[in-house]
Formats: sequence, structure tokens, C-alpha cells
Amino acid sequence: MADSKTIKKKLAKEILKRLRREYKKTRGDFVHWTNPLELLIATILSAQCTDKKVNEVTVSLFKKYKKAEDYANVDIKELEQDIYSTGFYRNKAKNIKSLAKILVEKYKGKVPDNLDDLLRLPGVSYKTAYLVLSKAYSKNVGVAIDTHLKRILPRLGLVDETKNTDKMSKEMAEILDKKDYLDINEYLILHGRKVCGRVPQCNTCILKDICRYGKNLPNN
Repeated sequence: MADSKTIKKKLAKEILKRLRREYKKTRGDFVHWTNPLELLIATILSAQCTDKKVNEVTVSLFKKYKKAEDYANVDIKELEQDIYSTGFYRNKAKNIKSLAKILVEKYKGKVPDNLDDLLRLPGVSYKTAYLVLSKAYSKNVGVAIDTHLKRILPRLGLVDETKNTDKMSKEMAEILDKKDYLDINEYLILHGRKVCGRVPQCNTCILKDICRYGKNLPNN
């Protein structure tokens, strides 16, 4: 009889296969960026904010601030106003300005391409670092866990942990190929937006027959 990890690996492959087929055309519906600095800033702004709103804000933000020096030298009140509509703007502005100073002083204005250095930057979580490394540097070092994945992964039966995102990330890393780390994040986010939100729409879900939550619903 197959062990739990083997079963989860097989389940994860089938889930990704279906999600790729379903959401391939909407894969680009995330924060917009053209370089590592823009990706880092946009990802920080996306905390407790929709990607749609972040993209509205960064249209003008990225024209105004092109280098780390620009963020480091701007008056904090001005930066707060520029990102106000993304929410939690005071804390985000403080972190962005502080990390920009570090980038200028220690990294010649460049965003680091390794996990340890990224995590030393103010406002950079494991989730943010994983996304920046994967998207900007093609380095798959961990599975980014956001609100959608925290909700969906236990429903699917892919993780046993339900609260600690770092532990959830480690569980997923053990059952996924590294090349799939970013895919599981982005495709489950898309699935969460469309189907598997706070109130899951199980009747329209392409994963219903292999989902632990869906299979346990009445009349299934």
C-alpha cells in the first residue's frame, strides 16, 4: 500500500494537470513587473490588497520610481500618498524606503538573488522571497503560501498543517517537483479567485472528485 507522501505526490500531479488546462489563458493575471525591483515592490504592496489594485497603483509608481535610490531618497509622506490605496500604506512605505536604502548601501541598488539576503530586507517574508526568486531569477527554492493556498491546500488533502504557513510550505516542497513550486501557487490562486474562495463553489469545481472537502459534502 502506498504511503501518504506517495499518494499526495500523485494527487498534486493530477491537480496541477487539471488546473493548467483550466487556467492556462489567465495565467498572467498577477502583479505586473519588468525587473526584479518592480516585482519586489509590487509583491510587498500586494499584501492585504488585490493584484488588480496593485497594478493600478504601479502604473504611475514605476514611472516615478525607477531605481532603488528613488525609493530611498523620497520623503516618506510622499511615498505613503503614492501607495495609499493599497492599504496599510504607512507600514508598506516604511518597509519599502528602508529596504531601498539597504539595496543601495549593500547591493549596489540590485535586488539580491538568494534567500538569506532577501529575508534580511524589511517587509520581505518567505512568501515574497520565494516569488521574487522564482519569477525574477528562475530559482525555485520554496512554495509561496498565500491566503488562497492556506485555505485550499487542506481542503484538497495535500497538507496536514492548517495554520502555520512555513510548515505548509515545507510539506508542499516534499511532494512537488521544484519546477512546479510556482505553478501550484499561481494556479491555486486563480482557482481560489474563481471557485474555491471562503465559500467554495464545489458544484462547478474541476477538482471535486479528487478533493477531500468536495468528496465529504452531502449527496456526493
